[in-house]
Amino acid sequence: MSPRRSVADALGTRAAILDRSVALASVEGLEGLTIGRLATELAMSKSGVLGHFGSKEALQLAVLDRAGQIFRAEVWEPALPAAPGLARLRVLCEAWISYLERRVFPGGCFFVAAAHEFDGRPGAVRDAVEARFDAWRERLGKEARRAVEAGELSAGTDPGQLVFELLGLVMALNHAIQLHGDQRATAHARRGVQTRLGLEEGRPPRRRRGPYSAGGITPLRAGRTGPAPPA
Repeated sequence: MSPRRSVADALGTRAAILDRSVALASVEGLEGLTIGRLATELAMSKSGVLGHFGSKEALQLAVLDRAGQIFRAEVWEPALPAAPGLARLRVLCEAWISYLERRVFPGGCFFVAAAHEFDGRPGAVRDAVEARFDAWRERLGKEARRAVEAGELSAGTDPGQLVFELLGLVMALNHAIQLHGDQRATAHARRGVQTRLGLEEGRPPRRRRGPYSAGGITPLRAGRTGPAPPA
């Protein structure tokens, strides 16, 4: 076997371990991941699984990274073609809701589940979860600030407050879907986002004062059911 093939096989095995780990952890939690369980499900030896990561914590951190790649492909990348500001914020929120509605992760939002699991536990995994939430809030806040500066949202809009409320809406949606199986929850979440962004049905969007047009929203592609490869 050539060294190139050997490296490719090792990377393929690692990817398979991570994809299975993400699916399991989204339902059973990162602490529920065990080397023995993964070895059985993947028909590997325990040492073969552990050899790709070195420790359970390293596996958990790698799983968080893989889940982050999936989230980026499902929620952030669909919004990139939209004009910065309100248009992009609108597409981000729709992609975010769609990601939960389509159950991209079997257990709902991977990061909400991880936050509940680790928010009271100090350590590298908790820090990694917190860092991802911080980065997501900053991205949302950046688009909210752009929308205010462009006149798309009222001058009195507090971007931090807006982001807090959007996070609350989507976390409530995750809870309603996963715990209650509420079929009306996505409609409630979409209506809440529209109201908070001043996009109530029948109300025209504010005109931008900046260099970007108010249009240019790229709709999500229908029928997309699985994670796209990271860019």
